[in-house]
Amino acid sequence: MPAKPAPIKKSAKAAKKEEPAAAPEPAPEPEPAPAPEPAPAEPAPAEAAPAEAAPAEGAPAEAPPAEAPPAEAPPAEAPPAEPAAGTESNDWKAANEELTVSCRYIIKNQTTGDRLNIRVVAMNPGGRSPPATLADAVLVREVVDRPKIRLPRFLRQRYVKNVGEKINLLIPFSGKPQPIVSWTKDGQPLDTKKVNIRNSDKDSIFFIRASERADSGVYEICVKVDSFEDKAQLTLQIVELAGPPASVKIVDTWGFNVALEWTEPKDNGNTAITGYSIQKADKKTGDWFTVLEHYHRMNATVSDLIMGNTYIFRVFTENKCGISEEATATKTSATIQKTGIEYKPPEYKEHDFSQAPKFTTNLADRCTTVGYNAKLLCSVRGFPKPKIEWMKNQMIIGDDPKFRQINNQGICSLEIRKPGNFDGGVYTCRARNAHGEALVTCKLEVKQPVIADADKK
Repeated sequence: MPAKPAPIKKSAKAAKKEEPAAAPEPAPEPEPAPAPEPAPAEPAPAEAAPAEAAPAEGAPAEAPPAEAPPAEAPPAEAPPAEPAAGTESNDWKAANEELTVSCRYIIKNQTTGDRLNIRVVAMNPGGRSPPATLADAVLVREVVDRPKIRLPRFLRQRYVKNVGEKINLLIPFSGKPQPIVSWTKDGQPLDTKKVNIRNSDKDSIFFIRASERADSGVYEICVKVDSFEDKAQLTLQIVELAGPPASVKIVDTWGFNVALEWTEPKDNGNTAITGYSIQKADKKTGDWFTVLEHYHRMNATVSDLIMGNTYIFRVFTENKCGISEEATATKTSATIQKTGIEYKPPEYKEHDFSQAPKFTTNLADRCTTVGYNAKLLCSVRGFPKPKIEWMKNQMIIGDDPKFRQINNQGICSLEIRKPGNFDGGVYTCRARNAHGEALVTCKLEVKQPVIADADKK
């Protein structure tokens, strides 16, 4: 069979490259699979590259690399050595209709669930090589959708809960076929007695009925499909009220001031300390009063204390959960000593409240009927308290039982009991004290009652 010179030289180099890879004991060649033979007038392909099996265990198909330059045919008409040794079976079918020079090949359009035995044969002008067969059959699986965890935004930072609270988190994910989900805590397998995990084909539920501080840690979810996996972490922090400061002491006392110092609490409640609250109490009363709140330093000066009093102090701790249930008090007390300064109260000129009597409400003229009580009213002010006298027609009434005189907080009243025809006239109220006197007057008219004429027809 004639061959062109150029292809023969290229095949010779290829044959030299393949010789070291030949198996020592090639298996007998089975019935050749139908494959197109090279035309005599055309240059024969230098080498039939083996067709590679589909990716195992659901691996994604990779694009074939750039083709290598064709190898030269050997000068001798010898078939190439087999690419690699392996078992073989009967009923073989060609996967590629045309020869390929690439060392990669994708077998497409296969049925899910089938198991394929795959072998590769190399070809050159000298003929076919013994086949190289995969040791194990390849399982055809459905197309793999790589797993992906969609961690909620609020879980991408530290997730904080109080002791005793319920935790119920839903973590969605995707993947095909159904992914295998696993959880770990701080790199160790999850304790299912404390944490309940419920998985479906699209999400995983993380549930703790009553959280404890021991549940704090870094949890990791792993979603795996075949050889592909995706991981996500969430940091859970369970917090509670902090304990009181370890110690509180009085370091100095001067004037009306006391200096305090304290140390951090032994238990911070599994979260950062946000401040301190300082209180004082007088030993006489024992009542506590807050002098500083949300105080960030661990030393403070309490001022404006009362001279002669003895004080004790206590300090509370504050964190995200609130103020500590207990406080640490000072073991000693601080007494504010009396100084030698003599207090002289300022001298104030006493205000002179003296005032002559003055009527603020005058008497009003009245009209009454014989036999019906009448009352006269007026009001007066003055200091010292004025003496009140009532007069009728310029005559002092005195203690006449027909008249009732009342003076209450400057309100003066005169009640005339069942006045008669002669009780009408001018009434005067006079107020006097050491600074003067004042008068008010009014007229009282007493009318006869109207009697119906019984004989009038």
